[in-house]
Amino acid sequence: MVKTAFIGLGVMGYPMAGHLAAAGHDVTVYNRTGSKADAWTKEHRGCAAPTPAQAAQEADIIFACVGNDSDLDEVCRGPDGAFSTLRNGVVFVDHSTVSARISRELCEDARAAGADFVDAPISGGQAGAEGGVLSVMCGGSEEAYRRAEPVIDAYARICRRLGGPGSGQLAKMVNQICIAGLLQGLSEGLHFAQKAGLDGTQVVEVISQGAAGSWQMENRYTTMLDGAFDFGFAVDWMRKDLGICLAAADEFGASLPVTALVDQFYKDIQKRGGGRWDTSSLIQRLREFET
Repeated sequence: MVKTAFIGLGVMGYPMAGHLAAAGHDVTVYNRTGSKADAWTKEHRGCAAPTPAQAAQEADIIFACVGNDSDLDEVCRGPDGAFSTLRNGVVFVDHSTVSARISRELCEDARAAGADFVDAPISGGQAGAEGGVLSVMCGGSEEAYRRAEPVIDAYARICRRLGGPGSGQLAKMVNQICIAGLLQGLSEGLHFAQKAGLDGTQVVEVISQGAAGSWQMENRYTTMLDGAFDFGFAVDWMRKDLGICLAAADEFGASLPVTALVDQFYKDIQKRGGGRWDTSSLIQRLREFET
């Protein structure tokens, strides 16, 4: 049993903190909307704190899963941030998808306080969080990772350290770059099948068993064919992530032409009021452009 804090109870953090509690860890939660934290404590063993600082003050491992760089900075270095109560030897594990820059900054600040920091963005979506089968990409020191990994295992299918501070975020960028291009290709393929008069379901049943198969195809083709997008990872969040990818690509001198194009396609969807639609809604853009 490890004394933990979990900061951020969104669609990912809520079930992840629940898996920690189910695994027997001592969990104190914080959420900006306090009613969400109260609901969590009624469902799981653990308690809620009114600020990140109070949630973190007795924890040996602190977890966070929030929206963006500014959200993470606030819960870490804000007036009531978790870093104000960091103790020597504590490990802070950040599951947010943010820039590698802020991850490195926070790692430096944590180490100055005698603590350590692991950037550990996740992939697998809400279903992966609820099922405890997330993929976790980590950056940080070997010692900090060694301490955090057995606890992360409560909700991970796979967890790997990929290098020093920021490496986890860079790996998550690779993940999002791959997904963006894949979803556009899947959207075009399904759209083509329907326009050609084929049964999309039958086509997928065949091609998913070959080289075209993917997680997105297996888990999204039915809803894509039906035009249902009110679930899953939102377009707004994907655009935030792709913005991080494109900024990093400029820094490294990497060419991401497909990623930049798909980012603009998602911008089109936002203009149509689909910012909260699932990222598989790229197919809807193709349909609307032909009507």
